[in-house]
Amino acid sequence: MLTPRVPSLRRATFLLLPLIAAMILMTLSLPAMAQESGGAGGEANLVLPDLSQATFLGGINGRSLLMWGLVVCALGLLFGFVTYQQLRKLPVHKSMLEISELIYETCKTYLITQGKFLLLLWVFIAVVIGLYFGWLAPAPGKPVAVTLPIILLFSLIGMAGSYGVAWFGIRVNTFANSRTAFASLTGKAFPCNSIPLKAGMSIGMMLISIELVMMLFILLFIPGDYAGPCFIGFAIGESLGAAALRVAGGIFTKIADIGADLMKIVFKIKEDDARNPGVIADCTGDNAGDSVGPSADGFETYGVTGVALITFILLAVKSPTVQVQLLVWIFVMRVVMVITSGVSYFINAIIANGRYANADKMDFEAPLTSLVWLTSIISIGLTYLVSSLVIPDLNGDTTLWWKLSSVITCGTLAGAIIPELVKVFTSMNSAHVREVVTSSEEGGPSLNILSGFVAGNFSAYWLGLAMLLLMAIAYGVSTMGLSAAIPIAPAVFAFGLVAFGFLGMGPVTIAVDSYGPVTDNAQSVFELSTIEQIPGIEGEIQKEFGFKPNFEKGKENLEENDGAGNTFKATAKPVLIGTAVVGATTMIFSIIVALTNGLKPELLANLSILHAPFLLGLITGGAVIYWFTGASTQAVTTGAYRAVEFIKANIKLEGVTKASVTDSKKVVEICTQYAQKGMFNIFLTVFFATLAFAFVEPYYFIGYLISIALFGLYQAIFMADAGGAWDNAKKIVETELKQKGTDLHAATVVGDTVGDPFKDTSSVALNPIIKFTTLFGLLAVELAVSLSGQGSLTAVLAGVFLAVSIVFVWRSFYAMRIERTK
Repeated sequence: MLTPRVPSLRRATFLLLPLIAAMILMTLSLPAMAQESGGAGGEANLVLPDLSQATFLGGINGRSLLMWGLVVCALGLLFGFVTYQQLRKLPVHKSMLEISELIYETCKTYLITQGKFLLLLWVFIAVVIGLYFGWLAPAPGKPVAVTLPIILLFSLIGMAGSYGVAWFGIRVNTFANSRTAFASLTGKAFPCNSIPLKAGMSIGMMLISIELVMMLFILLFIPGDYAGPCFIGFAIGESLGAAALRVAGGIFTKIADIGADLMKIVFKIKEDDARNPGVIADCTGDNAGDSVGPSADGFETYGVTGVALITFILLAVKSPTVQVQLLVWIFVMRVVMVITSGVSYFINAIIANGRYANADKMDFEAPLTSLVWLTSIISIGLTYLVSSLVIPDLNGDTTLWWKLSSVITCGTLAGAIIPELVKVFTSMNSAHVREVVTSSEEGGPSLNILSGFVAGNFSAYWLGLAMLLLMAIAYGVSTMGLSAAIPIAPAVFAFGLVAFGFLGMGPVTIAVDSYGPVTDNAQSVFELSTIEQIPGIEGEIQKEFGFKPNFEKGKENLEENDGAGNTFKATAKPVLIGTAVVGATTMIFSIIVALTNGLKPELLANLSILHAPFLLGLITGGAVIYWFTGASTQAVTTGAYRAVEFIKANIKLEGVTKASVTDSKKVVEICTQYAQKGMFNIFLTVFFATLAFAFVEPYYFIGYLISIALFGLYQAIFMADAGGAWDNAKKIVETELKQKGTDLHAATVVGDTVGDPFKDTSSVALNPIIKFTTLFGLLAVELAVSLSGQGSLTAVLAGVFLAVSIVFVWRSFYAMRIERTK
């Protein structure tokens, strides 16, 4: 289908030369380094205790109890598969089916290209893993010939997990988009809501169940001595997959979206006009950015948070029995959350069906809001109930079950409260969004942009305070005797549990996020099918499907439903970025424990602004966050310029009803090309910068990790919610004010195109970037510490790695500049 131009293997090999040179320098010193390091082995040296040594629920050992978790996961997978089949069998007219299958084919080609490129990026990670765990610091008492392949294998499994759930998400969404579009023809509003939500639940249940199966497999079937290598490899792999798919997908989708949207202003054509060759690329991008990215991101977030908590428990808890109790409790809670999400969905579906089944109009946000709150309430109740049964006595303390449950509840509440706060700034019913419209009426694009900035900035303030309050409550609970079970840094463990609670409603969070790309695509499928123009179509539909189509009502419902999709896509983003920041705290703790030899006070003094390298690291993190924001937006801007240039030169508005397939594929090729270029430059900058900063000085690196988490949190929230406000301001003008084609509409389209890379490229990709940097930083800093006794070698390597990262910084900006071709 497509042959997009991407960085070739020859060029990639050339770009690897600095890394290879640095590795040769390290290899020359390997014998001495291995002797001095003592072969720490880092996280690969963690040993899981025997899960059978503690009993639960009146005599069931931990291993047997978690085996039942696999049964629940199997039911979750069955739920996802059955729902998938139900969606596939829903009625759809062939004109719409053809469009959705064309979208899927372009998505499939994009994913295959991405898969090949992911393997190339994995080589960079494999080199560092191989050097560290294979030669420099092999885990003591474990043969390198066994440990290293395990870590590499599980890194591939983790990456394949992120990639696989992304593929499943695209397939489900491209089934659901045409079925939703066709169901809208009945004139009833409810099918426009229920079909995308069912598709989202299918993805959510499948994603969480697969990730949980993989984690339980390591816990239950891998010998405890080798579980550490499995977890660290798995986490790195899924983090790499999510980061690459999020960044590339975010760039792709917004190039296509901007390219298609600007044609509405240039040529005064309607949204998703079939004659616009950018529309198919836009539909592909909806899936590449809003389905592939969130699916891979959710999978990785769930896994990395789990690995961080497991690592913390094994490092901070000395009693093997308490370790088992906490590990089993955490995974039992995860299993319970899968059940909770499924039950809540069915209850909510029954209620929504009773209220809206025959309605011609409805509030499309209402069933999504009720699902989130219902899941949250049931989850909180079961958290306390199950905890009281599983850990009634933890290390002799009979009160810890409700204290730990209270900490998790802070995270579960965040998963419901944060979406409500986001809606204040992004919903079509929001006063902030309506202010964007009002300001645009008099001030045009200028005041439109400024009002969106206001909404984004205020949202960062209120969401930041909400997270602060919930984390403060968790901290308060951690001071109430958690040290009886968690003797080292109980507050850090509490923060990790808050991140865990964020994800307690995992399937539902993914479901409401995945709702958006289906509703967006459904509108496009409706227009691209040109179903209204097919001769005798009304009679054909009535004869074959048993109802008379209502085209105008269908389009109206689809447009309003897209506004709900925009809102709930926005609500999921701060939840995921929140887990990245809160979860990163737990992972950074692992690095601190290693650097301070078990939190020795004299070494902890280096974690202060009085220690200059730590302060300089805090400053560096902010610089990197702003570089990333600019680089990802630069890739979108340049790609969109090329897409607009091509579309304007080739669009045909007279004598045709649809754009040529060849022209549509060319736009997809342009989007893929710049997505790959942008991702390649960004990934290698992050990769080499992480190595460079780890080699500068360990406490400098700690400051850097803390800084990117905090700067990234507020940058991501601001950009995501400002973008959501601009998006739905345009939607109000189109659906409520009915002013398409006016100057007001043009002003809101400008705002929307500014918001596109804000909300769907830069902000969302910060989540996996933060986690990948922190997780890869575990290896990088251990590598640097192992080399610290080699004189000036670490300084030389830091300089080499920094120089290489700056080359890719240059490539991400100046080599991506827009240049005239005429």
